[in-house]
Amino acid sequence: MAVGLKADSAYVTAQHQFDVAADVLDLPENVRNLLREVKRELVVHFPVHMDDHSIELFTGYRVQHNISRGPAKGGIRYQAGLTLDAVKAMAMLMTWKCAVVGLPYGGAKGGVDVDPRRLSPGELEHLTRRYATEIALLLGPEKDIPAPDMGTTPQVMAWIMDTISMHEGHSVPASVTGKPLDVGGSVGRDEAPGRGVTYVTLEALKYLHVQEETPTVAIQGYGTVGHSAARLLAEAGIKVVAVSDSRTGIHNPKGLDLEALDEHKRVRGGVSGFKGGEDISNEELLELPVTVLVPAAVENVLTEKNAGKVHARLITEGANVPTTPAADDILNEMGVFIVPDILANSGGVIVSYFEWVQDLQAFFWEGEEINTKLHHIITRAFYEVLHTSVNKRLPMRTAAYALAVQKVANATIVRGIYP
Repeated sequence: MAVGLKADSAYVTAQHQFDVAADVLDLPENVRNLLREVKRELVVHFPVHMDDHSIELFTGYRVQHNISRGPAKGGIRYQAGLTLDAVKAMAMLMTWKCAVVGLPYGGAKGGVDVDPRRLSPGELEHLTRRYATEIALLLGPEKDIPAPDMGTTPQVMAWIMDTISMHEGHSVPASVTGKPLDVGGSVGRDEAPGRGVTYVTLEALKYLHVQEETPTVAIQGYGTVGHSAARLLAEAGIKVVAVSDSRTGIHNPKGLDLEALDEHKRVRGGVSGFKGGEDISNEELLELPVTVLVPAAVENVLTEKNAGKVHARLITEGANVPTTPAADDILNEMGVFIVPDILANSGGVIVSYFEWVQDLQAFFWEGEEINTKLHHIITRAFYEVLHTSVNKRLPMRTAAYALAVQKVANATIVRGIYP
């Protein structure tokens, strides 16, 4: 299935996942051709005044894959080496992510080729406002609504919202999501991705009839998603035995003391050297004998080289595209149950949708109501995907894509071609 793919092209991989679903659906060729490509791609090159009075040129992107089901929705990433190919892949992924959980959005993504850690706060603000100005022709509450992603923060979203508001002459809080609470952000947005990972993991464990008295979990990536997932899974009675950051991991088969680990990380800047466990590599973490594996860091960590060494019974994909198509084939043959990324990490965009709705009506909900709504939407989507997987004898990823692609295809066909 995965033979002949370019390993270095995220967009080719994204198209491959779409093609598999399109084949299952027997999608008409004309609809397939429309959905296989992005709608628009904007590349901008813009100058920024640096603190030393020099002027540096940066390259940024904003891509919209499909808007048949509603305005485009997708994060903005600040990452060194970011390419148009990667942004196109992530925009397509967002279309399917929004569709599989039933949100009235299309998919988009954006970003700047920059390492934000090398910028001062002032330089970061200048870059953000200039980038927002360059892509502003695409943005707006009814057109395209950005959110935070790798390398960006609620503060970055506030700057983007303010820039758009200055252009419009009035405040437009619904123009971005993932903002601070003070300017129209939503309670629960920060931990939403990890909460969504937790909800679907618990449902998958029920379905699998896991017999262990205390299931165990290893989490690769102890950032925003991994940290909240670790805490919430532990509260649900699952033993967190390993976590990792970008440099190294920590493992204790008896379970990690997460409060002590957080304090260690705050003081030391990472998990390495924590006395409550032994240091391991990120690669070793993926191969631990655990009930659940949560890759919540970067893409392509499970490949054909290490997939056969995975011992987890369940993989919940907290990161985008952590599993290559070749690894997918191996894991499916091994009987590993996978909750795919477009479902597993959709908690962030679900609560972003709530934030957008709250901003549009200027009426805000309590945290308990937001968590209840999130649980309802993502759990319903999980069982829709599971039902399709079981009835059609498809891997969970293919089932999720098939459901999502069918929804977008239906909207595309009903709307027709203009003019």
